Amino acid sequence: MLLIEFTSADLNRLRSAGDVSPMWEVVLSLQALQTAHAALALDPWRRRVRGELVAAGLGETLGALQRLCPEAAYFPDFLTPGPEGGRTLDAELEQVLRTPKAQLRKEIGLLCAHGQPPRGIRRLADGDAGALRRLGDAVRRYYAVAVAPYREAIRSAAAADRPVRAEAALREGAEGLLASFAPEMTWRGDRLECAYPVSRGFALDGRPLTLIPSFFCTRTPVALADPELPPVLVYPLAPAPGWLPAPEGAAGAAHGGDSLVRLIGGTRARVLEVLDRPMSTGRIADALYVAPASASRHAAVLREAGLVRSERRGHCVLHRRTDLGEALLSGG
Repeated sequence: MLLIEFTSADLNRLRSAGDVSPMWEVVLSLQALQTAHAALALDPWRRRVRGELVAAGLGETLGALQRLCPEAAYFPDFLTPGPEGGRTLDAELEQVLRTPKAQLRKEIGLLCAHGQPPRGIRRLADGDAGALRRLGDAVRRYYAVAVAPYREAIRSAAAADRPVRAEAALREGAEGLLASFAPEMTWRGDRLECAYPVSRGFALDGRPLTLIPSFFCTRTPVALADPELPPVLVYPLAPAPGWLPAPEGAAGAAHGGDSLVRLIGGTRARVLEVLDRPMSTGRIADALYVAPASASRHAAVLREAGLVRSERRGHCVLHRRTDLGEALLSGG
């Protein structure tokens, strides 16, 4: 569980980035490539990008970056700098490569606390100029294959999220904005709670919290590990159904999806696809651009068919795919 404590003054300082951070997308996509437990919507991307990275001769580069960004509770904070330099890859990479040596040594030491760091990472911890230059080159080459081709889908997901947050903030202020992140986060009136791989908490103490959306953030929000750094909370965006077009000649691979649409209808197929994590009726409606009443009806039909389970939590009903729904979606 992650717990962030707010005062009323802290609420007034709450910030929303409104757009993704390229370096957060790099780090979180590297982690998503290492696990089969990330959002099901990323599965086609994972399969495609793994092959494309190998075809581009970036297998070793991918391995080196994944050692620096393991699919674990900790990765170095210096890889995801603050927004001072602007939200472009070049601006954020410049901040990464200007990380003070003391911070590099401390954070890479934490990363390698239970083993001897590989030679390349050891040189990075020493602030070696060549190691930093190679890191920058590796990130750029990885980004060009794994992230840049999908920027339109990333922009679309962020654009769909912005009005949802803006409306919540307009209606009920900062508290409404924080409450709008249910069920991934829960606003308790003086603290924000969310599921987390480790138990931790911190008070803002007058520092502004910046909320950053991320396309490749899956399952739970992510915060920086060092509580002394300017606080940020990265939260998952919902990819639009069918966001990754099938490559040319892959019509046969899409046959299962076409069959599902014929079986239960296009909208219900999309509802089933987005429910890889618990979602409220309102979030389903927002993700699919349908009225809440329509989302509720589709969820009810899927529930009666045993494809979705629903659970009431307070004033909110959360829906998620069942094992039968997973099997139907995957064609199993």
